[in-house]
Amino acid sequence: MFIAREKELQFLNDCYEKPKAQLVVLYGRRRIGKTETLHEFCKNKPHVFFSCTQSTDKKQLERFSDALLKENIPAKQYVTGFSDWEKAFETIADLPYGEHKKLVIIDEFPYMCESDKSIPSILQNLWDSKLKDENVMIVLCGSSMSFIEKEILSKKNPLYGRSTGIYKMEEMGFYDAVKFFPGYSDKDKVITYSILGGIPHYLSQWDPKMSVKDNIKKNILTKGSVLYSEVDFLLHEELRETSIYSAVIDAIALGSTRLNEISQKSLIDDKSKTSVYLKNLSNLGIVSRELSADAKTKEKGNQGRGTYVLSDNFFRFWYTYGFANFSQLEDGDVDGVYEYSIEPTLNDFASYAFEDVCRQFVRRMQIEKKLPFRFSKIGRWWGKTTVRDPSAPDGLRTAETEIDILAVSGDAKKYLLGECKFKKTPFSYSEYLDLKAKFALQKEFAELYYALFSSSGFDDKIKADQDRDKIALYDLHQIVSPDR
Repeated sequence: MFIAREKELQFLNDCYEKPKAQLVVLYGRRRIGKTETLHEFCKNKPHVFFSCTQSTDKKQLERFSDALLKENIPAKQYVTGFSDWEKAFETIADLPYGEHKKLVIIDEFPYMCESDKSIPSILQNLWDSKLKDENVMIVLCGSSMSFIEKEILSKKNPLYGRSTGIYKMEEMGFYDAVKFFPGYSDKDKVITYSILGGIPHYLSQWDPKMSVKDNIKKNILTKGSVLYSEVDFLLHEELRETSIYSAVIDAIALGSTRLNEISQKSLIDDKSKTSVYLKNLSNLGIVSRELSADAKTKEKGNQGRGTYVLSDNFFRFWYTYGFANFSQLEDGDVDGVYEYSIEPTLNDFASYAFEDVCRQFVRRMQIEKKLPFRFSKIGRWWGKTTVRDPSAPDGLRTAETEIDILAVSGDAKKYLLGECKFKKTPFSYSEYLDLKAKFALQKEFAELYYALFSSSGFDDKIKADQDRDKIALYDLHQIVSPDR
């Protein structure tokens, strides 16, 4: 069953309906669901769907020729294959699809270019001289994001400026991901998302009829299951020096978030090398650099600033629990690893993803115009804050702190401060007062709003102050199921 991806399908269908020729580039990291989305898009449309392989140029051309000749093009009467790529691509214009667009999908296009580096030039020449004036739609799809961005979309590449549409597919957000397990409780939906994130390949390995506990044990921790070897497979498929990359990921999973800390923990002497490793992991969607919500442009350009986090939830889960207990898992001690390592801390582990879910909820609220103002920036905030301290000489003290959600209006005069609690007890009044103290003296003349998110309800004193202090309270059901 195909789930979600409405925006991607809308984009592709809009391109298909346009009267002019279309050369579309669709790309994204592995496992993101590109191929499945393209197959869904092609349903009920005459098309050629060609999946490139890591093979010789001659074999690739032979397979592509066979795919075209199966469509009963005129050339089939006198050839059994094409002698070169130019003749093969030129034949796309002869596909017998009547008034329908002559739709050709080339999946994993980088593999085709690896076996013959002249292919982008050949395609560019044909596009300029013939194909752009035909009723065609060619979709070039790839998982190698660095290749697509540096070789296909860059100015130095022959195809630069020819594409009529470019779409980078990202992982699903929370509200699409949970469609894979609609029968779960609100809490289990958050916990499962914290484990799998929004990668369709990971989500499809989950059995929605089984509990979270049984899914973890059977589909992640058991040797031989697909997800048990997923991290190792992906790293070896995409990167060299996998042991170093693994050390970098492990360092971040264990709490090293600054560039210096990651270098020291992963035993990399040169920080510039660590930056390269982090950039490559970022390109794969495994790691991301996070800056405070109010970071200035200069700070954004400094790679040494900010913190590095594991943006792939499954990698974070595996390095927290699987990688750390790999010997026991290899011995088959699945029950022991779950009982003593995972179960006692899983709720705390999920709290980080819960913050992300709450930020997605706030973005959704903005789209639906349900916020007190329109924000231009949103994210986590951290830095030094001034708090009142009677024991200090001037009654004030500076402290390092952070806020889960900070949304700022375009004129920086309105602020929404959010705190997220994924725990078994209600959001306490003292926790709310802590949030107020973190930012109030910094922005004494700004208009402050508060949003509190809780998986277990709220203290009665918070509810009493709700109207007076401009507090919005959101319980778990509101956050997970906002349309109900």
